[in-house]
Amino acid sequence: MGIFEIVILGIVQGIAEFLPISSSAHLIIFRDIFGIGDGIHENVALCLDIALHLGTLLAIGIYFFKDFIQMIIKGFTKGIHDKEGKILWFLVFATIPAAIVGVLFEDLIENAIRSNYILIALALAIMGIIIYFADKVSKQTNSIEKMSLKEGVIIGCAQVFALIPGFSRSGTTIAAARTLKLNREDAAKFSFYLSAPVVLGAVTLHLLKSETWKVIGANANIFIIGILVAFIAGLLCIEFLLKYLKKHDFKIFMWYRIILAFIVIGMVIF
Repeated sequence: MGIFEIVILGIVQGIAEFLPISSSAHLIIFRDIFGIGDGIHENVALCLDIALHLGTLLAIGIYFFKDFIQMIIKGFTKGIHDKEGKILWFLVFATIPAAIVGVLFEDLIENAIRSNYILIALALAIMGIIIYFADKVSKQTNSIEKMSLKEGVIIGCAQVFALIPGFSRSGTTIAAARTLKLNREDAAKFSFYLSAPVVLGAVTLHLLKSETWKVIGANANIFIIGILVAFIAGLLCIEFLLKYLKKHDFKIFMWYRIILAFIVIGMVIF
């Protein structure tokens, strides 16, 4: 695998992980349909996937470092009686549904849907429309500080659908948050917060296996470049989306997803 392909996939992961456009669908489309990184050895693909997710995890951790530190400190000292402390416990309970379903069914879903490009394209288009209308019909009267545990868990449950390539973790959680009337910026922010424990758990499960370190050691250059590119792209994308949503809605993402879906369907059929 060349440096150019690693950089392209790193940028794709960094952008698509945080914008509501589905990183898993984009990596599948870029590899299998556009041919970028297609045909690489299974071990190399594993190494790159871990690197890309580590890169986006670092982006979340660095960008929201102060927020996470305050959540942890307040969460363990003041608990749910503090506005920042309660967010920590909301994240814990909201992560449980996706964690359970992910451990039990992620491989099954991945294997069943990964090569079904038409289904992935339909998921892209349908979820794009859902995100747009969930935002369009919902008021912006709620915030993270005012959110209840029940609302946090509902948003967390939405992550389960993100196991299907094309739905998008950020897309499903933002749509759920907007349905619950969270303002756009806080909906995106809570979505980013939620992604941290899920990605951390997935990466940790891989790193606990001794064979994973052997693969990383044999592909150290791919691993390092993948982390750096996804990290930089992720940081820039988080900053962009939070600023963008202060003045704009999700229409551009809906149209992008629909157009990409038509492109994929066209390339598959013709």
